[in-house]
Amino acid sequence: MLFNQVDYFLEHLRIEKSASKLTLISYRTDLLQFFNYVAQSCKLAVENVDETVINHKTVREYLSYMQGQGLSRSSMARKLAALRSFVRFLCRENIIQYNPIAGVSTPRQDKKLPHFLYPLEIDLLLNAPDTTQILGKRDRAILELAYATGLRVSELVGIDKQDINWDEELVKVTGKGNKERIVPVGAQARLALHQYLQESWPVLNRCNDKENAALFLNRFGERISSRGVRDIVNKYVEQVALNQKTSPHTLRHSFATHMLNNGADLRSVQELLGHVKLSTTQIYTHLTRENIKSIYNETHPRR
Repeated sequence: MLFNQVDYFLEHLRIEKSASKLTLISYRTDLLQFFNYVAQSCKLAVENVDETVINHKTVREYLSYMQGQGLSRSSMARKLAALRSFVRFLCRENIIQYNPIAGVSTPRQDKKLPHFLYPLEIDLLLNAPDTTQILGKRDRAILELAYATGLRVSELVGIDKQDINWDEELVKVTGKGNKERIVPVGAQARLALHQYLQESWPVLNRCNDKENAALFLNRFGERISSRGVRDIVNKYVEQVALNQKTSPHTLRHSFATHMLNNGADLRSVQELLGHVKLSTTQIYTHLTRENIKSIYNETHPRR
């Protein structure tokens, strides 16, 4: 039955698509939720759900069910994308003869502009850690590197010490799909990293494990987690009283927005962010309208 193909599908994603562990967990969860819904609706055991009950009607009903549960349109679209990918896999493997949900449309997405901080707010946040303290030096290095590179938090915590090229001021990061890219570090981040590695890292590495490769360590000497970085950002956002929702991803949005506002071309920013599609990066162009209007007012002879 189709439910038994889920593990084969996930293995296909892992091997052929280099899907990350988080992606695989997400796909498994989304597919299990769909199978459970269909099984309950059709009064079947999950193992007995087959292509005769997976069709345009059941998927539309599932979307309506999710909407009634209060799921956002983006969450619904993600779950539908997981199901579509699974059904395409079944078709390629000749497990089913045709795609029964090809005509299901994706819920219209709400267009939300990425939230970003202004340069003054960035300065307040990055200068908030007390660099006379061991953890303060680490926190400053984390914030400086996050803003200097625009990395995803998962990429940031995955950096090893050997990934930094000090002479060229570059860092090698592993992004989505295990794709590697090289990103410039910048002078301020380089200084903060150097101070952290010289004065804090040896203290945090309490077990004195010379083979400890992780760049950023928690207070127990282990690689810091994504949650740990979020807690650090929240701590200093509260400390400097930024009256807006801010997360590690806000630093990424701010990086992209400020680069474009200062003249960077879109494709360069796409490469720095590790976006596969240029359209993903283009959303940041909407945020530069204030800058465009300022340039217009300063340069047009009949403004």
